[in-house]
Amino acid sequence: MRIESLGHVVLKVGDLERAEAFYRDVLGMTVCAHMEEPPMAFFTMGNHHDFAIASLGADAERPAKGSTGLAHVAFKIGNSIEVLREAKAHLDAAGVRTSPVDHEVTQSLYFEDPDGNGVELYVDTSDVWRREPQKVAQGGPLEL
Repeated sequence: MRIESLGHVVLKVGDLERAEAFYRDVLGMTVCAHMEEPPMAFFTMGNHHDFAIASLGADAERPAKGSTGLAHVAFKIGNSIEVLREAKAHLDAAGVRTSPVDHEVTQSLYFEDPDGNGVELYVDTSDVWRREPQKVAQGGPLEL
């Protein structure tokens, strides 16, 4: 067996409407479908669906910090540091606190969605990983 590609990611959320508004209105994702049971919203980035959120209900417990599970989901937003600066300004204006990180291979913004799920927005800035694959496993502070 060989995995061909990553098909989609589904995050669990407490409030579907709040989470959908965040991913649609703050991050600019396009909603392509809804499901009633379980309550879900599906987003497309060019495929039939690439990302989805599934509601557990308003009283759902958040996973404890340090527990197993998904660390974050990452979305590529471009290929230049200027695109990342614009994204940071947009998130700042929306009241989203970000942590910028320089991975050399990528430049990234890390933050949490309204349910505490980790999100990364990144721009590709180098193809050094093609010659040195270990470069994907580094990170340091990034000034934006």
